[in-house]
Amino acid sequence: MLLFLGFSVTAQNQHAHHDSIKNLEEVTVKNATKKKIETEMKMAVSVDEFLSSSDNISFIKRGAYAWEPLLNNMSTERSTVTIDGMHVFGACTDKMDPITSYVESNNLATIDIKSGQEGSLHGATVAGSIDLKRKSTPFGLEKKWNGAYQTGFEFNNEQFFNLGNVSYSGTKFVADGSISYRTADNYHDGNNDEVKHSQYNKFNTSLGLAYKTSDLSSVRLDAIFDVAKNVGYPALPMDLWLSRALITSASYKQLFEEGLVRVVDTKVYFNAIEHYMDDTTRPENLVHMDMPGWSTTYGLVSKANLKKNDYSSEIQLNAYDNLSIAEMRMYPQDRSERTMFAYSWPWVTTRYAGLSMNNSWDISERSQVHLGGSLGVNYNYSKYVEFNWIFHPGAPQEKTRFLPSLNAAYNLNIDQFNFSVGTGYGHRAPSVSEGYGYYIYNSFDRYDYIGDPNLKNEISYEGNASAGFKTEKLSIQGKVNYFYIQNYIIGKILSLGSPMNYQSVGVKGYTSLDYATLLNMSANVSYDILEHLHWKGTLTYARGMDDKGGNLPFIRPLSYLTSLHYMYKNFGIQTSVNGDFEQINYSPEYGEDLTGAYTIWNISADYSFKINKVRSTIQIGAENLLNEYYSTYADWGNIPRMGRNIFTSLKLNF
Repeated sequence: MLLFLGFSVTAQNQHAHHDSIKNLEEVTVKNATKKKIETEMKMAVSVDEFLSSSDNISFIKRGAYAWEPLLNNMSTERSTVTIDGMHVFGACTDKMDPITSYVESNNLATIDIKSGQEGSLHGATVAGSIDLKRKSTPFGLEKKWNGAYQTGFEFNNEQFFNLGNVSYSGTKFVADGSISYRTADNYHDGNNDEVKHSQYNKFNTSLGLAYKTSDLSSVRLDAIFDVAKNVGYPALPMDLWLSRALITSASYKQLFEEGLVRVVDTKVYFNAIEHYMDDTTRPENLVHMDMPGWSTTYGLVSKANLKKNDYSSEIQLNAYDNLSIAEMRMYPQDRSERTMFAYSWPWVTTRYAGLSMNNSWDISERSQVHLGGSLGVNYNYSKYVEFNWIFHPGAPQEKTRFLPSLNAAYNLNIDQFNFSVGTGYGHRAPSVSEGYGYYIYNSFDRYDYIGDPNLKNEISYEGNASAGFKTEKLSIQGKVNYFYIQNYIIGKILSLGSPMNYQSVGVKGYTSLDYATLLNMSANVSYDILEHLHWKGTLTYARGMDDKGGNLPFIRPLSYLTSLHYMYKNFGIQTSVNGDFEQINYSPEYGEDLTGAYTIWNISADYSFKINKVRSTIQIGAENLLNEYYSTYADWGNIPRMGRNIFTSLKLNF
């Protein structure tokens, strides 16, 4: 209750001083430029490549497309991924369609990453939140039309891409549009061997329309349409035939010149996803299988920003209704006959409603206090609960859970130093697969997985701290967080039941460990060697353990990145070296094995010029310049990464 009583802030008298003030006839305020969705090394990055430049995000890779993001070394079940605050849920039981795969770099303005319970504003979480924010052009820009076009080619997998976007800014009306297309063949590893089933084709387009209803209010309509076809996954026994997504929203925003409430923004949304996995391209499979899935979500997100003197706050209401359906169909060699049918997601409805609040107080010019929390209600209903009764007799058809969360932090700035310390507490409900999954095949450890509707909430206790030092040329920043997670959900071998997939070696059921612990550490250093020569270095380390002292799976080993960036007039050149140390803390129980150390060298150069009034940039570079053959701890089934890849890109801004 203390969180929601933060409104009673004492007003302060404001005194106007007139003795040294000059009257200005006109003041021009320009918008700050948002960080582009690109890296210093590469302009035409995918959303996955951009996210991987973050210290606290790594990826599980099952191929060259649709990587699964791990925030704080935790799987996607433990994080909240949204698009402009909207909840979108994938339709693939194998996690081959993370939400990041349904947007493109040219329709995003920025990506907001929050660690741990700091991300609970968007819903119940343990690892944190990733919010993909779409481009939104302001009203009344001096230049009404703006646009960009980017094209390029990557030689290793013969990837060709075209990205285009355009915007119009009027006094009353704004429009944003984007379109993109990527196509790639199989890539080659460091031994120059072709990695079969690694091709993909992706089309994405988006449209946003806004109308100013008054000087301080506006309405906006947004839509994203995404299609992926013929996507191969070399780490899986099947590929993607088709994936389609329609993501829509309508919002109303109201600004206030005076008072405690400054902004109210309310959005209703709808999204539908269909995902069809099959193995028709795998003639070596003895038994053919199709795995279609569907996910439909209706939702509401409404937020208000408050400000009074040294106090500011954001309140957010989240509510959604999701229906997840996944089927498993087996055929003999004659595909005109079907030998088996089952629901791997038996028509599971999830309804969630939560109220969140983040408060900030400027105690002094040097220090701030942040206090936040949320309370959510999660409801599940399984239409075909008889699939769950096979392994869990009498399991309830519906389940209601309460998901509280709290977080607090203190920031202190003293001259060139900055410090922070924080803590968090939160619950999350089991995912659809963890609670209701039925014979979901995991090709990493080769077990079929069974959900359990009676699983307890995961409960996370978190501590975090950071310290930094900054001068005109030098910047040093260190961060650490620690998670103690009760009822940690993970798969354990079941003594009953036989595998359904002929490639499986057994059956595992999702169960709860007493607890698990996870430590993440990172250090970042940057230094301006010369006026035009800059160096950056990053070091990260993580350690995850279960309640028996065993290793958790997919925990990144000690890793490093060092880079140099030289800029002079219109020319730039950058080079980087990155890699992982040997993964010695692997987990055989969960299918992991030893992965060796590797080092990758990348280099690129770019040149900017103008053609009439069109600002243009051309770039050429090479990833894995030395053609290293390697596989990392997070490569599903130890599939090798891409070998030497020369890339080119041309970008035009008008």
